[in-house]
Amino acid sequence: MTYLEQEIDFDKLINEDLVLVDFYANWCGPCQLLSPNLEKLSEKHENLKIVKVDVDKFLNLARKYGIMSIPAIKVYQKGKLVKETVGYQEIEELETLLK
Repeated sequence: MTYLEQEIDFDKLINEDLVLVDFYANWCGPCQLLSPNLEKLSEKHENLKIVKVDVDKFLNLARKYGIMSIPAIKVYQKGKLVKETVGYQEIEELETLLK
């Protein structure tokens, strides 16, 4: 998993082949529960890049992408948003997002 360090890197990161973006906050319980599932997902899918975006640190990105609730997951293929969901997701639900 990649933790976004600079806002300027976001567009470059989502332009890769298959990218799952997790908008989260450290204080968010469901976000904390989701992290192990994202770890498992990244182990199963070598071609998948997971980018974690802390909404408290990157408020402008959260606003730009319309994040109203967290965790918010957005899946991109070569920079194009293909799927999105909000809330805690079981591993099976995450797998479905990648299809």
